[in-house]
Amino acid sequence: MFAKETYVARRRQLKESVGSGLLLFLGNDECGMNYEDNTYNYRQDSSFLYFWGLSYAGLAAVIDIDEDREIIFGDELTIDHIVWMGTQPTLHEKAQRVGVTETLPLAELKKYVEKVVAQKRTVHYLPPYRAEHRLKLMDLLGVKPGAEMPSIPFIKGIVNLRNYKTEEEIAEIERACDVTAEMHLEAMRVLRVGMKEHEVAAALEAVAQVHGCNLSFPTIATVCGQTLHNHYHGHTVKEEEMLLVDAGAETAMGYAGDMSSTICAGKKFTSRQKDIYDIQVAAHQAAVNALKPGVYFRDVYDLSCRVICEGLKGLGLMKGNPADAVEQGAHAMFFPCGLGHMMGLDVHDMENLGEVWVGYDGQPKSTQFGRKSLRLARKLEPGFVLTIEPGIYFIPELMDYWKAEHRFTDFINYEKLESYRDFTGLRNEEDYLITATGARRLGKKIPLTTEEVEAMR
Repeated sequence: MFAKETYVARRRQLKESVGSGLLLFLGNDECGMNYEDNTYNYRQDSSFLYFWGLSYAGLAAVIDIDEDREIIFGDELTIDHIVWMGTQPTLHEKAQRVGVTETLPLAELKKYVEKVVAQKRTVHYLPPYRAEHRLKLMDLLGVKPGAEMPSIPFIKGIVNLRNYKTEEEIAEIERACDVTAEMHLEAMRVLRVGMKEHEVAAALEAVAQVHGCNLSFPTIATVCGQTLHNHYHGHTVKEEEMLLVDAGAETAMGYAGDMSSTICAGKKFTSRQKDIYDIQVAAHQAAVNALKPGVYFRDVYDLSCRVICEGLKGLGLMKGNPADAVEQGAHAMFFPCGLGHMMGLDVHDMENLGEVWVGYDGQPKSTQFGRKSLRLARKLEPGFVLTIEPGIYFIPELMDYWKAEHRFTDFINYEKLESYRDFTGLRNEEDYLITATGARRLGKKIPLTTEEVEAMR
């Protein structure tokens, strides 16, 4: 964890932002995979980590702004716990590490919350994303699951702190990005025709473990890149296929890396693969070159979409004016997802708090297919950490659906498109920090162009 002064300062800033009431933080509990004692790998709630720094199950915390109290709630380990888990610091010792002097047993949390409610003071809480959080809110506040009303001032206060990464956070994210890059380089080194996808996944995931990291999300390693989040790893890699890898490392402190690469199965890409891949790289580099403070990310997205449409028009797959195609949404046949997202303690940073606050600064999202999946659109500012990941995908189901409905016939050459039904899809992804004058890539560089990838093969 960081020095206790970091957490003290963060909590002070949050108190000043929200102004009054009780800020309720629910830590994560252990979760059994198939029975209680056989648990998933533990991961603390990210906002709890950000303000309290403690990656232990069974904790909750409050900031009572009105009474100027900060309390961590939890229970001390019994001898039975110690037999199985070993000796650990006491709750009070844990709290002191992050500048908190007051601790109480977990059972006291309900009494404290009930007192605040009786005083007709506001209890601020965050959107629950786990069933256990919903049950706790029902017990503490009588809020029925599905009827939660999270505190907007609380959400905005957190977003306006976590969106701006400090130097110590950037150093930790860069460490995650360096390990992430090594994972992708290992995939490029080991991939061979005839391997199973899971063999490549195993090799790159071992790199994370060697460096003392967890995975920041489940690995994608697939020859079916047209499925955007494909976690099946059972295919055998064949000659003239491409393996799309989307994988990232998470440091022990919880900070994430997130990169993608597309690798030719053999020594070289086919000419058709290279044609599409080069268009993707052009869109990627155009987006990177446009990153700087004051630029709206939605405009960077539009730019990358226009580059894709222009390139596909050159291949005869699209027609008409690329700008018009993007404005009307025809580009989403090939690029139905967003260009990037914020990244930090979450690989999609603070996604549970709502993209409208994290990525849109309170402005409404588009409902247009493709554009509605853009997680980030707001004006860029120094300290933002984000991904750049344009892709080009050939999704047979989408092709058939739009063709049957005669959608965008002024922009899409469906006759030519039919010959690309088996192409699958590709993307590349890098992580960037917005600086005072532009942007800086985080982490070691991984091969991006076809020439760079082929040099690794």
